[in-house]
Parts: sequence; structure tokens; C-alpha cells
Amino acid sequence: MCTNVKYGIWNVNEPDVGAVNALVSGGYAPLTAMVLASRGISGPKQASDYLSCNAPLLDPFLMTDMGLAARRVKAALSRGEKIAVFGDYDVDGITATCLLTDFLRRQGGDVVSYIPGRLEEGYGLNPIAIHQLHSEGVRLIVTVDCGITAIAEAALCRELGIDLIVTDHHECKEQLPGAIAVVDPHRPDGGYPHKNLSGVGVAFKLASALLGDQEQVLEEYTDMVCLGTVADVMPLQGENRVFVSRGLRSLACTKRPGLAALMAECGCDPETVNATTIGFMLAPRINAAGRMGQIDLAIDLFLTDDPVKAASVARKLCDLNRQRQAVESEIYAQAVAMLPGGQPPEAIVLADESWHQGVVGIVASRIAEEYACPAFLICLDGDHGKASSRSHGGFNLFSSLTTLSPLLESYGGHELAAGFTISRENIPEFRRRICALAGLYYQGDTPRTTLDVDCAVTAELLTISGIESLSVLEPCGSGCPKPTLMIKNLTIDRITMVGGGRHMRLRLRSGHCTLGAIYFSANPQSVSIAVGDVVDVAFTPQVNEFRGERSVQMNVLDIRPSCAADCSPDSSAYRQLLSGDLTRDTAFLLLPDRNTLGLIWRYLAADPSGIIQESPLCLCRKIVRRTGKPLTLGQLLTCLDIFQDVGLLALERQHKYITIRLTQGSGKADLTQSQTMQRLLRAASKES
Repeated sequence: MCTNVKYGIWNVNEPDVGAVNALVSGGYAPLTAMVLASRGISGPKQASDYLSCNAPLLDPFLMTDMGLAARRVKAALSRGEKIAVFGDYDVDGITATCLLTDFLRRQGGDVVSYIPGRLEEGYGLNPIAIHQLHSEGVRLIVTVDCGITAIAEAALCRELGIDLIVTDHHECKEQLPGAIAVVDPHRPDGGYPHKNLSGVGVAFKLASALLGDQEQVLEEYTDMVCLGTVADVMPLQGENRVFVSRGLRSLACTKRPGLAALMAECGCDPETVNATTIGFMLAPRINAAGRMGQIDLAIDLFLTDDPVKAASVARKLCDLNRQRQAVESEIYAQAVAMLPGGQPPEAIVLADESWHQGVVGIVASRIAEEYACPAFLICLDGDHGKASSRSHGGFNLFSSLTTLSPLLESYGGHELAAGFTISRENIPEFRRRICALAGLYYQGDTPRTTLDVDCAVTAELLTISGIESLSVLEPCGSGCPKPTLMIKNLTIDRITMVGGGRHMRLRLRSGHCTLGAIYFSANPQSVSIAVGDVVDVAFTPQVNEFRGERSVQMNVLDIRPSCAADCSPDSSAYRQLLSGDLTRDTAFLLLPDRNTLGLIWRYLAADPSGIIQESPLCLCRKIVRRTGKPLTLGQLLTCLDIFQDVGLLALERQHKYITIRLTQGSGKADLTQSQTMQRLLRAASKES
């Protein structure tokens, strides 16, 4: 089987030769020049602009309502009014809350911070919090990383005599909250050119507007802005690139005891910290505080000056993260067991009373990735449920929830991740309608997963100096990803399992060149490879250091069989066949000749088990590799339907895979009696 081929389509860019030569002439190493040219960079000047970490910061007052917000906060400071900074419980929201709280206190403000309990209050500004803050004498609430959808809550603030300033970075709905100021780069009437600021980025802009000196504010808080920007997967372009580059340097010699303790506790070397370190080591541990209902730990991490307390907080956060992982594994197992059998749905909508609200989002992300469709996990409590959802393949969650908003009590988020509340009785109708929307979006068997590859390279280019030259692309992340390369026609010389059998180390050969590779969370069975196979490998290059020796290593992202002929992922003609909208030209494209049917059948029949489980495109590539004959995905699926029609095999479609079971004693059948074949013949015989 081929269950770990992650990406149905590899989008491989081809660098313009003229651009590569111009970049090399401008001083870039050949491998770096190829990557930059593949990303549309045509020369040294454009490359310098793309990679610059010193772009000037934009004027905060370009953001709509920033002047109103700054004037009201200054008035609160001068009058000694009590101010509440109200944030979100993820890394972006936590850093935004801590940044603005600390900044306003340093300006002499009477400031409290408030992050709602994820389990008790849920996301965003809410009546429980507003009434509590009112009872404490708060006169001004400033939201960070939330509030853009708080229409009713803004009205409650006005009723209680509390002024409200909203700062957020999420998508706006048609109606904005009735606040003193609404500061959000996504405002349709906004003039701020950089739309992709994080929540902490917007909070930084407010602090800069208040002080009148962005450089001074950035010098003090660049580590927080960096953490929130990376953790919220903001594109590392423009101002964000400045924030993250400066922030990584700050983290390398951090003055915050909490961050130093956290890096020490999780084994992170401050001198080598990068965006990947933040995303996979620091952010999950900070997020654990909000997910597991102990948000005060995360606030203490950033605001404490006591090294002893910092060490204690760091230990507790790491313990919480381990607890989170255990809960996540339990929910994942329960959710997978609930999935329907047979034909897979176009979207997964599951609900349960026992699930942990702080963890279901991670599980939804894992399920969406594994089953190649949007996933919605709902935590039920009585007659209502709170859901976390994750997208897949570009399906826009925010737009879809807007379409289905009559079924929802509230919702928010963006196109890739969103949350909502829903009445229990509306869940079946929501499931039906979201599956219908996803079905329209995905349109049949077209592969939903794509891997963007910068360029195909030769093994000779992978030298230590060549890989080190790629460091000019740092910081890497969303918008400026780590280079993804591909090498074709590599022969597998050796496979060794490492990490207690969890990971696979490969030795690959191309001509006289031998390369080492590591493929995490994979084994020969899961990716259907063996010594001697000829494969294409997509990977990120790295220099591995072990016992003082440095060597080139490929960090494998995906492996697929090399093809000796064209293997197209196109299945549009096949979708027309399924829909009954079959034209004469389409029928000719799909109608298989005797030779094609024979080649495919002989490949299937050669499997000694009689059971094949593959992603359809992976199966198509293997057949092309074996036969040397071109084949499209649509043609393969058509042939499989023909074989099933006459009883040669049974087909079962899963989310990303098909299972083929050959019928015992099969081998001879009249394929012209297939309903699929007859439809094709009738359509092909129509007059044009």
C-alpha cells in the first residue's frame, strides 16, 4: 500500500535560466539562485527586497481608528482610569496581552490583564468577563487578538458605561462592533498596506502610536512580537520579516527569565533558535496553558522577573504539554472510531460530550490532514456545542461558516481555522450542508493535497557549502518557506529503521553520488518502498552534525514512484462520466483500448495478496513506472470501474485511498458488458 504518500500533486517550479544566471552574477550561490528564481525572483535587486530584514516599519496611524484608540488610551492614562487588556488564549493572544499590559504599566497605567477561560467562557469578549471587569472598576477595555465580531458585547459595554477599543487581526464581518475605535488591518475601509499582521503585531502598533517611537517599543518587545507572529503562521514578508528576524536575535540572548527557563526546560539552544523551533518546541508549550485551563502560567512566563518562579512556570508548562498530548491521543482514537464506513464524506463533522475543548482543535487538524478533508469537532454540553474546525486543500472555513451562519449561534476565525457554537439539534443539518459545500469545492477524485516544490535539482548540487548558502533565506516560515527540492530517479540502496522503529533512514543513489536521507514517522510498509526501487524524493536539505562530523542530509517530505512516461493527475473527464454529462470528446479521452486494460489488469493481478490499498494517483504512477506507458488518473479510475462492473474486483473508496479486492477465480470476463464501457461506447458513437 501507499498510505504515507502525503501529496497527490507535486507542483514543481522551473527556474528561469536567465534569472538564475543573473542571481549567480550578483553573488548568490547556484543552489540559492535556483530557489530564488523558482519563486519568481529575477535579479539581485528583487532578491534583496524579498529577503530584506531591515524594511522600514509603517506608520501605525495608517491603520483606521488608530488615532481614536491612542487618544482614548492616553486619556485613561492621564486620568488614572483602570484599564483592562483583554486577550486570547493562544500564543498570539498571550504575547499581545503581555506586551500591552507591560507597556501600559510602564507608562504609569492602572492595568489588569484578562484572558478568558477556554473551557468556562470560550473565545473572545463575553458577558461574564465584562460584568466582572465592571465590578472591579474598569473604565476602558482594550481587546487584543480578538473582538472584531463582538457586536453584542460592545453593546453591553456601552450599557455598563465601559469604553471599548477593539484591536484585532481576524477577518471582519459586514457589521463592526460599536466601539470607541476598531483597529484591524482587514477593515474594508482601512488604508494599512500590510494586511497580515498578527494580533501581537497590531498591539505593538498601538503601543508605538502611544509612545511615538516604534524603534524603542520594538527593542523592548521584539521577542514577544516574533513569538506571536510565528506561532500564528503569519507570512514572513514585509514588517513581519523585520519582527521575526529581530526577535530571533533577541531570543538568542533573552532578558526574560521565563523564556530563558522555557528554552532550557525543553532543550532548545537559544543560539540556534529559529522559526521552526518556535513552531514545534516553544509555541506548543505556551499554548498548553490555555488549552489545559491554566492561562495564568503563560502570563507569568512573560511578565515575571523572578528566575526561580520562571523555572517553576517552565516546568509546569512542559508538564501541561505532556498532559495535552495524552488527551489529544485519546480524543483522536475516539474520533477515528466514530468515522462512518463506506463512501467517505466530503467533510468530517463529529461531536461528543467528553471531549476537551482546549484540545479538539489539534485533533481536528490531524484528522483533516490524514483524511484530506475539512474536519469539525464539536464539544457538546447539554443542548449546545462548541466546535473547532480545520481546513484542507484550500477550503475556506470562514466563508463556509458565513454561508451557514443561520445554523450557528456564533462563529469566527479565518479560512484555515475557525470556531463556532451550535445548537445540538442543528448539527445533522450542518453536517449535511457543509458536506455539500465541500463536495462542490472538491469535485470528485481530484487529489486535494499539493506540495509546492521550489525546483528539481541534481544530486551534485547538494554540497555542504551549497546548503549553507540557503541560510540567506532565513527567517523561513509562512510566505518565505524553507526550500523544498526534488531529485528524480533515485535508487534506494539501503533502508534502516531508527528512533525505536519510528523513523526511516535511507541511503539513495544517483549515478556515482550517494545521499543520506531521513523520513520521520514512516517505514517501508507505510510508503511502499523497498531496496532497489527507483523513486522521486521531495525534501528539505540540511547539514547534519553528528559526533563532530558534518554531512548532507535530505529531510524527506514525500516519496513517489518515478515514472517512465507521463502520468497526469487530471480526472476532469472521469468526473463528467460520473455526473452523466459525457461528451463525445470526453468519451474518447477515457475509452480504454485492449492494451491499456490488459496492462492495468496484469499489474493488479500480480499482487500476491489480491488486495491493494493505494492513493489513486500513487497507483497510477506505479503502473506507469512498471509499464512505461502514459496514463491519466481519470483513465485509471475508468478502467477500475469497468473491472468492477463485470465482477473482476471490488472497489472501496476511502478519503485518500482506494482498496481493490480481486475476486477469487477472476481473470476472464467480457468487458464490453460493463455498464461503464457501454456508456463510453454510446457517447463515443454520437455524431459531433
